[in-house]
Amino acid sequence: MTENSPGLDRDLDTAIWNFAAIQSELNYKQAQDALRDLVTNLDLTPQEQAGLESDIEELTNLLNKLEQTCVQIAAFGMVGRGKSSVLNALLGEPVFETGALHGVTRNAQQANWQLSQETVGNSDQEILRVALPSIGNSQIQLIDTPGIDEVDGETREALALTVAKQADLILFIIAGDITKVEYEALSQLRESGKPMVLVFNKIDQYPQADRVAIYRKIRDERVKQLLSPAEIVMVAASPLEAIAVRRADGSMGIKRHSGKPQIEELKLKILEILHREGKSLVALNTMLYAGEVNEQLVQRKMTIREESANQIIWKAVMTKAVAIALNPVTVVDILTGTVVDVVMILALSRLYGIPMTQQGALGLLQKIAISMGGISASEVLATLGLSGIKGLLGLSAPATGGVSLAPYLSIAMTQAGVAGVSSYAIGQVTKVYLANGASWGEDAPKAVVSRILASLDETSILNRIKGELAAKLGRNPG
Repeated sequence: MTENSPGLDRDLDTAIWNFAAIQSELNYKQAQDALRDLVTNLDLTPQEQAGLESDIEELTNLLNKLEQTCVQIAAFGMVGRGKSSVLNALLGEPVFETGALHGVTRNAQQANWQLSQETVGNSDQEILRVALPSIGNSQIQLIDTPGIDEVDGETREALALTVAKQADLILFIIAGDITKVEYEALSQLRESGKPMVLVFNKIDQYPQADRVAIYRKIRDERVKQLLSPAEIVMVAASPLEAIAVRRADGSMGIKRHSGKPQIEELKLKILEILHREGKSLVALNTMLYAGEVNEQLVQRKMTIREESANQIIWKAVMTKAVAIALNPVTVVDILTGTVVDVVMILALSRLYGIPMTQQGALGLLQKIAISMGGISASEVLATLGLSGIKGLLGLSAPATGGVSLAPYLSIAMTQAGVAGVSSYAIGQVTKVYLANGASWGEDAPKAVVSRILASLDETSILNRIKGELAAKLGRNPG
């Protein structure tokens, strides 16, 4: 360990209490602008925002982090390793009070500190976040987390993932040789790719030879594949000193009390990281995490839109099927089918936020119909051929005493089914086109349409149409 250095204390105090000096060196306006654009241009309808509030809030918090020039340092460790004592030693005040139960007793009564508690994910585990007073909007936040042995493996992994993504620097506290649980947690945190310091605490409890032996074992064997020697420091955050005292009966005894923290090497390491990487830490880490949050938000948004799109498509399918089944006039059949498809395309364009006129929707329908080939041809043949037969049977119903109504309904349902399958395919193609930003992508329209058509189960779609149509017409589809 390095020797105590009053100048080192002053250096860290300057970095913490006057972070404006570091702030002037952080050139991340570009990251701020990019994240601000992301937050203000989410393109969400009120319906889509419902259920996505936490994701939107997360992006807003990340933007606030950038605007406040906030460096977040998160501490991990098992209960009893002195995690809270290390944070207190860095602060110079007992903000994180060590207690007998669960390692930390949270104290929200410190007037000079901004404390906040928050839960992690869907669990009931809490982390404690302390924002240090500073000049302007700049901040350094120290984040205390639950003991990694207080939670089950799945929750521990979620905790490590959530906090590590947000943090700019990770302190992993141990107090001796590493256990299996500690190694697993350390490995999970290492995957985040964030700067990390392994803090070997409570070295005052080991003789010099033992602490050196443990340090070398950790460095050369335990974490050789995870950390470099430069990322390991030894501290005594709350050392116990023994002094001789005379008892009332005149005999001599030993009394232990807390000594001066031996934390200089860790302070130096944090300063080194802040000065070396401070310019990029906040901006890079924030934007990486923001990218992941935004990706989840976009995926959820597209899932919601796809569900709504499928409802619009099926409503159009059944509207078209019913209209064609009940209408005996050939020309009206074709016109009705076209109108329903155009209305469906316009509804989908509004859902995906792509402005489109009726003429534009008709043009898109024509392009899709030409690319569809087989299904469109089947629909035309069914409409032209079956409509004529259906019309004759409908007209002859009074003369046959209603006997011709049975074959009329059978033909009507077949015709409606074919038209419905065509409309379903048109809707699915339109959905893909709009979800891709009104673009066919790298492929030609015909290639995109062919790929979608190949994925459709026409038989099951047709059976579903006939089933729902029969229910509407009060007839057995068989």
